[in-house]
Amino acid sequence: MEEYKLYRHILCIDLKSFYASVECALLGLDPFKTPLVVADKSRGNGSIVLAVSPYLKSLGVPSRCRIHEIPPDIPIIFQKPRMETYLEYSTKIIEIYLRFISEDDLYVYSIDEAFLDITEYLNYYQKTDLEMAKMILNAIYDETKLYATCGIGQNMLMAKLALDIESKKAPDFIAKWTYEDIPTKLWPVTPLSEMWGIGSQMEKNLNRLGLRTIGDIAHYSPETLKRIFGVLGEELYYHTHGIDMSLVQQKLNIRAVGKSYGSGQTLFHDYFPPDVFQIILEMVDDVTRRLRLHKKVAKTIHFGIGYSKAVGGGFSRQITLDQPTSNASVVYETCLHLFKTYYEDEPIRRVHVSVGHLMDQHVYQFSLFEDVDKLMKEHQLHQAMDDIKYKFGKNSVNRASSEFESSTIKARNSMIGGHHA
Repeated sequence: MEEYKLYRHILCIDLKSFYASVECALLGLDPFKTPLVVADKSRGNGSIVLAVSPYLKSLGVPSRCRIHEIPPDIPIIFQKPRMETYLEYSTKIIEIYLRFISEDDLYVYSIDEAFLDITEYLNYYQKTDLEMAKMILNAIYDETKLYATCGIGQNMLMAKLALDIESKKAPDFIAKWTYEDIPTKLWPVTPLSEMWGIGSQMEKNLNRLGLRTIGDIAHYSPETLKRIFGVLGEELYYHTHGIDMSLVQQKLNIRAVGKSYGSGQTLFHDYFPPDVFQIILEMVDDVTRRLRLHKKVAKTIHFGIGYSKAVGGGFSRQITLDQPTSNASVVYETCLHLFKTYYEDEPIRRVHVSVGHLMDQHVYQFSLFEDVDKLMKEHQLHQAMDDIKYKFGKNSVNRASSEFESSTIKARNSMIGGHHA
């Protein structure tokens, strides 16, 4: 087990109740004392709540619910979502991170969460990882009035677990875990779905084996887990021991201009197959269109799924192709392969598609097994659609499947981040 252990200094930073805290900051209000909700009340009481303030969370109000589910006796301050504003704040936070570390040591996980590998900076700043975490969190608050929480670990998984399980309850919102902490801090955790990466369906399957705590999994036979669940079972066994070989530097940084293109979408309701395939196809179309516009091809396809809040977890995987491509069908089929390999039959609320390892478009070398005429016709069709969209707008031409009820492309083409700007 020792040979698989990394000894890095990783920070996993999460902006606390991000959307609601931004609204509180703009209003000059304390998010820990203010009953603020981010939701479009004009859409009716069935509208989805995007975020609630930490004060409301302390009263038991869930961060994801419908307006009518909020207790009626609380004098709520409603703020309509402003995604353009939230993106501006997110950019400010990223700029703060980049004052402390290089872009190569930053992985932006979502609009409000990021991993920072500060291993090589401790000597430079003459500080411990805990001191650096405090320094960065203080800078975030001083410049934006937003509170952040931080997990510190010796690898990315451990930092994420420290964040989710302990930091949000800590007085200073910071928690540090080492391998020595795993038996006392991780193994007692129950139910199993409290651990990042374990969904409700996986929890049920593990419960049937008599596994109720994370420690039960850690002491179970890894061979049996692999036989029952495949590579996911083996990976889960190592995760329960705090083992994770991922490096921040190897992750696709979706904000790095010229290095990758990505598209992420939080869905308005739970999706399941086959409806979610429409969402994936539309996102692939968007990403590959950007590749063609910039005359680029990509060799690495990254695909991720986030399950519903009630379930938690999800997966994020990537595949490196033999040849770089900007072909939508190739990218879509790759995403479907990853989906079918790792999906756990859980309700889906977030989908992410990105492409990396970019290079300039070049002459494509077809293999003996490819339908050349089909690929050429598809390329010409997409080029024509690109030209029309560029000239007349994104919604000027779409696939016929955009008329399906499951489609979101028309609405998203007129919004920012899935919401009105």
